[in-house]
Amino acid sequence: MVQINPKPNLKLIQNESVTCVTRVSIADLTSEQFIQTYQIPGIPVILTNMLALNWDWNLEYLCEHLNTHEFVLRYYGHDRYQQDKRKWTSIGSGVVPQTKPFTDYAELLQTHEAHKYDIYLAKCSIQNTPLAQTETIHAIDTQLQKLGLNQPASALNLWVGPGGHTECLHYDPTDGTLIQLHGSKRIILFPPSQTANLYPYPFYVHLHHGMKLRCWFSQVYPDRPDFQAFPKLKDALCHKQEVMLNPGEMLYIPTGWWHEVIALGDEMVCSVNRFWRVYPTIRAIQSWEWWRSYLGSLCAIPTVLLSVTLAMASPRRSQKLKEIMQMF
Repeated sequence: MVQINPKPNLKLIQNESVTCVTRVSIADLTSEQFIQTYQIPGIPVILTNMLALNWDWNLEYLCEHLNTHEFVLRYYGHDRYQQDKRKWTSIGSGVVPQTKPFTDYAELLQTHEAHKYDIYLAKCSIQNTPLAQTETIHAIDTQLQKLGLNQPASALNLWVGPGGHTECLHYDPTDGTLIQLHGSKRIILFPPSQTANLYPYPFYVHLHHGMKLRCWFSQVYPDRPDFQAFPKLKDALCHKQEVMLNPGEMLYIPTGWWHEVIALGDEMVCSVNRFWRVYPTIRAIQSWEWWRSYLGSLCAIPTVLLSVTLAMASPRRSQKLKEIMQMF
């Protein structure tokens, strides 16, 4: 394991002078280079050649391994993307969920019902599924360890959905790695310095909505800017970056970096991701984005506790609790 100076250069931690997300072959990168060049300063990067291209997680492959394993699906509905986000009452994992066997969801993808109603399998752990024992996952774990990423904040999560789906502009309170396994994604990025110009929901929105709305989501559409309602968005767009993530590639997304993820094409698109503890810790402490997500989560506690109490009294207790846990 590479030894890193416990007192990293604080000037690097504040560095947001990234003008273009670089693409680097993982074969050309040591763990020390990754940590010093990207992790410590908190700079996104695309790592190529993460996996052999013949490891394709297409729909047939997923059905073979997941079969009737049940997942919580998010029912977004295409109408929501025509609405003013300021009127939304749910977002991300806070939208209306339904639990279905994977084979049922596969049928929705094949018939394009999933496209029509924008039904998405998002952030579902693969820990207790046959996928966790595949060669692909072993290879991913090996590559992540090679980079020095060894303090996960989550299990590996599966993301499967129809081409055309958009995960709206948001940031995460942890670092993240997104690995593409089938199809491609277009990703819009903004640095943390643009938070105020991207009009996030206030952290106190959680007092009323619990975890159904999130203060780490933006109220703007970066591809359809409304400068009359959001005049400071003009400044943010000067810092906008776009990348394409293709099969076998990984995007490292440091905490606080805003990202909107669009699945391309007209068929199924599949990725896995994992969240990581922010290293060095001072990068989280110095991040206003990290603090606002923490404050928002605190504000959500009363509403979440009420939801848990109601779930415990429900005849579908285990299912209700699973849907609540899926929000986190």
